[in-house]
Amino acid sequence: MFQGAAALNLDAKGRMSIPARHRDALVLQCEGRITLTRHPHGCILLFPRPVWESHREQIAGWPMNARAWQRIFLGNASDVDMDGAGRILIAPELRHAVGLQRDVMLLGMGTHFEIWDAAKLAENEAQALAGGMPETLSNFSF
Repeated sequence: MFQGAAALNLDAKGRMSIPARHRDALVLQCEGRITLTRHPHGCILLFPRPVWESHREQIAGWPMNARAWQRIFLGNASDVDMDGAGRILIAPELRHAVGLQRDVMLLGMGTHFEIWDAAKLAENEAQALAGGMPETLSNFSF
């Protein structure tokens, strides 16, 4: 299970270093083979390849009235491998589609990660907090 946040920087080529605590787990789980795709909320999803392959099969089986959503998830999917330094290259098309700049946040979301432009994530979280807790979480407590 991946969890936690890491503030990272993209280099001039669009590469991002995976933090060591996650890098080791990704090497064990999928030999550093990763799939990136776009999420409609404005981030990039990072999946270990075996996890993505399960999702890909589900998405491919969606009915025709979900074709636009298939394009978002499948049409933007990109297979990448971590290099020897633990970096991944995020394609310019994906970076542009979600507005990734230099400062990014990597969020562990259980079975996968989200990659956000740092400023966009802060804005998104501020809006969520201002909107209050959704009804579906009304019975949640620690």
